Amino acid sequence: MLAISLDGRLAPAAGGAAQLGGTGDRRALEEALAWADGALIGAGTLRAHRTTCLIRDGERQAQRVQDGRPPQPVALVVSRQQSFPSEWPFFRQPLQRWLLTPPVATPVPSGFDQRLTLGQSWQETLRSLAKAGLQRVLLLGGAQLCGSLLAEDVVDELQLTLTPKLLGGSHHWLPTGPKGLPDLLTEPGAWCLERCDRLEADEVLLHYCRQR
Repeated sequence: MLAISLDGRLAPAAGGAAQLGGTGDRRALEEALAWADGALIGAGTLRAHRTTCLIRDGERQAQRVQDGRPPQPVALVVSRQQSFPSEWPFFRQPLQRWLLTPPVATPVPSGFDQRLTLGQSWQETLRSLAKAGLQRVLLLGGAQLCGSLLAEDVVDELQLTLTPKLLGGSHHWLPTGPKGLPDLLTEPGAWCLERCDRLEADEVLLHYCRQR
């Protein structure tokens, strides 16, 4: 679930936090968050924004509670480091915070409710999340995290909001480099268009599903 520029960038050339999507993108984001049990966010994205995305709509929150779920999906921070500044607004947001890290022997860092060990593969990690009750997982970025999941072909859907901006620079929504993606992902018919909506402010929502 990403908002990107016409040239496929997540952020301006200078870097930092970017708020590319408008009101239509926000509605689509809330719809996706309401569906999710947990939302993956990379450490770099968290450092840039110091917050994560929340469901603001009270009716969506109430429906989740009625369904036996918490008002917000669990924030799943993927990081090699074990601690973050406690003054960040993220640690005051009304949701559970889980940290996904390589194996360590230290206690759960302050500010996090739980820590899960990253598996040898994303398939293994996603199975562990499912066993912990998080079967519906939303990917919020950033690029390195998107690339690592796509490299293992574990992404079932791509939902991209295309915004009418050209940003340039190196902050692509997928990492660039010689390795590339698995051949299966680049073949014709690998992705099927599920939805294409024109949003406000000349934005377009593209929703593709992986054909396996």
